[in-house]
Amino acid sequence: MKQCWAEAAEQRPTFDEIFNQFKTFNKGKKTNIIDSMLRMLEQYSSNLEDLIRERTEELEIEKQKTEKLLTQMLPPSVAESLKKGCTVEPEGFDLVTLYFSDIVGFTTISAMSEPIEVVDLLNDLYTLFDAIIGSHDVYKIRILKYREIK
Repeated sequence: MKQCWAEAAEQRPTFDEIFNQFKTFNKGKKTNIIDSMLRMLEQYSSNLEDLIRERTEELEIEKQKTEKLLTQMLPPSVAESLKKGCTVEPEGFDLVTLYFSDIVGFTTISAMSEPIEVVDLLNDLYTLFDAIIGSHDVYKIRILKYREIK
């Protein structure tokens, strides 16, 4: 097909060449060009539907990941309001507690460890914190402070 659109006429296939190509597509069966083109369009349409289905599934997975991240970063009521496109009014609280944590010697620990060991340590530590605060009526906000290592 691409050859048919060549600017130089001598590079374009003749009708006989096109007909012979269609015969090879049809494995020697005698069919007319219109039937062959319709069959190819149906196949293209089917392939396109499969591609759209795959992309829709990928989009749904990414949407679920985004929603999960949103609910991890914000209180559930705020996340739901934002998903619905509503504005969120600020809230005031009479009593709050701030907890700051630092891992003493983290730079030394991480320098002496493999990267996966550091990830496992942090994951275990903060999973434990999450379990503790999960048993209380609290909302956790994560603020990470990064220091430049020289």
